[in-house]
Amino acid sequence: MSKYYYVYLIVTKRNNKLFSYVGYSNNVSKRIKLHNFGKGAKFTKGNYWKLIYKKRYKNKSIAMKEEYILKKNYKLRKLIKEKYIDE
Repeated sequence: MSKYYYVYLIVTKRNNKLFSYVGYSNNVSKRIKLHNFGKGAKFTKGNYWKLIYKKRYKNKSIAMKEEYILKKNYKLRKLIKEKYIDE
């Protein structure tokens, strides 16, 4: 059985502004818990993060490539955040 990898987008609110972070993992719920307990990336420390987007990939290398694309595509990130806000 193959293990799937996910690209995810999490958000937090600081000073009434929505900040986002993009990452990849094979266990998204565990990864978000680590972010929320200050064990994630330096950028995510000290904030409460909420998952708003995830997409599954068949292997790690594809997930890493897609993560890089989403990290750099600010227009797409903004669209995902706007969809989240509208819900």
